[in-house]
Amino acid sequence: MTHDTAFPFLTVLVLLPACGALVAVLVPTGLGERLQARVVQAIGLVTTLSTLALAATIAARYQAGNGGFRLVSQHIWAPQLGISWHLGVDGISLFLVLMAAVLFPLVLLSGSLGTSRDAVAWLLLLEAGCLGSFVALDLILFFLFFELTLVPVYFLISRWGYSRRAYAAIKFFIYTFLGSAFLLVGIVAVAFEHEHQTGRLTFDLVTLMHTHLGLASQVLLFLAFTAAFAVKAPVFPFHTWSPDAYAEAPTAGSVVLAAVMAKMGTYGIIRFDLTLFPRAVVDLAPLLLTLGVAGIIYGGIVACATKDLKRLVAYSSLAHLGFVVLGTFALTTQGVTGGVVQMVNHGLIIAVLFIAIGWIYERRGTWSTDGLRGLQRPAPVLAGIFTVGMMGAIGLPGLSGFVGEFLVLIGTFVTHRWWAVVATGGVVIAALYLLWAYQQAFHLEPDPATAQVADLSWRQAAVVAPLVLIIAFLGIYPKPLLDRITPSVQRLVSQVDQGGATREPAVSRGPAPASSSSGAYTTSSSLSPDAVTVSGGGRR
Repeated sequence: MTHDTAFPFLTVLVLLPACGALVAVLVPTGLGERLQARVVQAIGLVTTLSTLALAATIAARYQAGNGGFRLVSQHIWAPQLGISWHLGVDGISLFLVLMAAVLFPLVLLSGSLGTSRDAVAWLLLLEAGCLGSFVALDLILFFLFFELTLVPVYFLISRWGYSRRAYAAIKFFIYTFLGSAFLLVGIVAVAFEHEHQTGRLTFDLVTLMHTHLGLASQVLLFLAFTAAFAVKAPVFPFHTWSPDAYAEAPTAGSVVLAAVMAKMGTYGIIRFDLTLFPRAVVDLAPLLLTLGVAGIIYGGIVACATKDLKRLVAYSSLAHLGFVVLGTFALTTQGVTGGVVQMVNHGLIIAVLFIAIGWIYERRGTWSTDGLRGLQRPAPVLAGIFTVGMMGAIGLPGLSGFVGEFLVLIGTFVTHRWWAVVATGGVVIAALYLLWAYQQAFHLEPDPATAQVADLSWRQAAVVAPLVLIIAFLGIYPKPLLDRITPSVQRLVSQVDQGGATREPAVSRGPAPASSSSGAYTTSSSLSPDAVTVSGGGRR
């Protein structure tokens, strides 16, 4: 067994919520309904808050450096099959782990699932699967965590969702399960090719990244991996399950689906596609850039045409994930860094919006703008919370959403400027549909039913207050994220450059060279502690 530290932080991080789920299931039913609910709620909160404390400890121990994996835990699990328990965290996964750990206790505190024993157990098991996916460095281990998340989400939607919950749950499960079948085939193919070349069967990512694959093999395997990740994210046009699932899931399910599970797809693209198939990534980048931009524009246009607030946020999510794809396949340090930052920002912002919409439904029995008007007068705190989420989603400077979108756009403009120009239109469209939705729901004269709506209690306001503060803090001072994310991204982009055998725009800290045959784009941004210089010319 190998550990970077005496204490296996990541192993405990993954197993803690799984153990909490088991304890919740074992709570006896003979305690009485009220006592059982209190015990289950206590188990859920203690488990998720303990997981959050551990994630915060990991983040505190992670210092900016060379961008490699830290806090590694590794031991052979099934030696004959080449499967190992290999966990590690770097700047790319660190804040996704922290974001997930923050959101799960807040979801429990929001009260959208009640205190059902089964609901809490499923939610804790889901947290274990999500955290495991973000830290797994063995492909089979990642696949197990990746698939584990399907079962809790299916039951959360089908049992605690709204009127069309059965249809939405089945559609979600079938889409994501079929996509994962391609992933499993791709994982086995990569491992067998490595065994053919070296005589050793392994599913370890750090080892497999040195496997020699021809361009045709890389393209086919890239498509197999990306099929699963694009469905999970979801990326246009593999998104058709998401509006139904987001709309019919309970608030807790919507938050976890959009804020956490969607990042498992985009994270998988960054972690596995860019690492294992660099030549295919470079050659197919224009296709993925086109899909990203199409998702930005399509999601915005459809959101403009819907009056259902949950579906509006679902299509808004599609547009924001388009920015993640855009930044990732720009294949520049700024673009990929922006994509990672945008994953974190989107998770925080979308959680605020879905939680606020859930509270609107509790008060008015609808989330259609046709049945809402004038909420701002009787519920000013609720209106303020929704406004922060809305402005963050638009990308207002001073809030975290601006940081990710800005880095994505400038990182893409260097190498693929027309895609960046078109994507900028998505920012304008986002302002249109979000401001329109706010006006319809919160402005105008309230009708008699709305005039009697109660504002948020102090406990409800306390649930979203941490998210609001984080969104504001990261919008003003994103340096802690960038200092830790950028070294890992630079390391990854360098690997793609070497494996893709292409000319990467040189990214350096400090002044640009005095002479350059192709000219230079120099960007000095307050978002980074140092100036970032990008030499022009682009990829071939």
